[in-house]
Amino acid sequence: MDLLDDDTGNTPEFSVSELSGAVKRVIEGEFAHVRVKGEVGRVSRPRSGHIYLDLKDDRSVISGVVWKGVSARLETQPEEGMEVIATGRLTTFPGQSKYQIVIEDIRPAGLGALMAMLEKRKAQLAAEGLFDPSRKQKLPYLPEIIGVVTSPSGAVIRDILHRLRDRFPRKVLIWPVAVQGKACAPEVARAIEGFNALTPGGALPRPDLLIVARGGGSVEDLWGFNEEIVARAAAASQIPLISAVGHETDTTLIDYVSDQRAPTPTAAAEIAVPVRMELLGWTGEAGARMTRAMGQRIELRGQRLRDLSRALPRAETLLDQPRQRLDLLGERLPRGLIRGTEQRRVALSDAAGALRPSLLSRVIAHGRESLGRRTDRLSLRPIEREIRQGRERLDTMTRRLDEAGQRRLETPRGTLDGLSRLLETLSYKGTLSRGYAVVRSGEGAILTRKAAAESAAALEIEFSDGRLPLGAAAAGTPPAPTPRPAAPRQKRKPAADKPEQGSLF
Repeated sequence: MDLLDDDTGNTPEFSVSELSGAVKRVIEGEFAHVRVKGEVGRVSRPRSGHIYLDLKDDRSVISGVVWKGVSARLETQPEEGMEVIATGRLTTFPGQSKYQIVIEDIRPAGLGALMAMLEKRKAQLAAEGLFDPSRKQKLPYLPEIIGVVTSPSGAVIRDILHRLRDRFPRKVLIWPVAVQGKACAPEVARAIEGFNALTPGGALPRPDLLIVARGGGSVEDLWGFNEEIVARAAAASQIPLISAVGHETDTTLIDYVSDQRAPTPTAAAEIAVPVRMELLGWTGEAGARMTRAMGQRIELRGQRLRDLSRALPRAETLLDQPRQRLDLLGERLPRGLIRGTEQRRVALSDAAGALRPSLLSRVIAHGRESLGRRTDRLSLRPIEREIRQGRERLDTMTRRLDEAGQRRLETPRGTLDGLSRLLETLSYKGTLSRGYAVVRSGEGAILTRKAAAESAAALEIEFSDGRLPLGAAAAGTPPAPTPRPAAPRQKRKPAADKPEQGSLF
């Protein structure tokens, strides 16, 4: 009975995992599919691609998760402070002992939420300077190629092409995109980036001007042009861009970042090109004004030239005096030529009179006498003196070379004498003179052991004054002649600068 009364004895035991699984089944069973309205709090986007966020009101907070595959399909991306309606299912996360909502769809909670999010995004882009007028590009006056980003099946593209054809026909490249829905924003951004990536002058030429156009609609219909990726793509475009989204009263973010906003797509075509007929009329009028101005200018110059010509003298009057001077000089010219010739003939005769053979002979004779006197003054004595001095210098140099050669030979000769004395001192001949002898066998091999001497057939003993054969060699071989002692080498007087090397013994 005591065990039955014990409350703890009959209570079942659960593991932590079992209890968490039970809670998970209860929550998922009771709240299989729910729609939750709240304000988006903290938003986290890790590199995995999932989105983690908080949904809150004034009293409670619930965690939410949007898996990677679902986040790519969302028409509206959650942002902090945004009021949304999230659709999904409740579940638990046992690893942290909390419950959360797995969001399958998320939409703004009414028009007020959309406008609040738009104002927040607009303020963010304005703070980055994307709306600054100084960064807007100037539109080309007459573009060669116009790129249009719009739907290929709507009335917008027909209005643009019709208006361009009426005003000034140009080449048009159309990049088809979806102009509403969740595919609108990425397709429009890719179209703007794709036009900018084209190569100028390539097979598909790069446009000189872009028009992003769409017809009117509600805020939800035009929301794709309020997305951040579209605004940033338009701001980064290197090609001047005209935004023509909606009617005149409709405003989107692309209108603020574009280089120029058009109230309607038709107005965008009018802004893009001038009127061809107006240009032709202006050109004709300007040409006519230029022709009239040139005619008037020429007429004024002609009148001025005629006025100035009246003050000029007649051409015949200007030539009368020069003509008269020419006639006078023509009459004086023959007499002047004759007089000049006579004067040059007299001068030639005076010069020829001085060129006589006798005068040349005297000049030659005088030159020979001068040459003889100069030759006499030349003597061989200086040359002989130079030769004698040269011989004396040669003898001196020869004597110096002999002396230098003798000095160079004395050092090797002294070294050779010292080595010869050292050889005699170290030779075994000197040892024999002190009472030692060398014992050889009959074949001439030197014997250093008693046993080798006893076993030898013949012996030969060398003393300082000769060799003595013993045994068979002594019986049949005459004694070796006693070598004559070597004559003592005369000691060379050592060089003055080197001392004589002494004996080693």
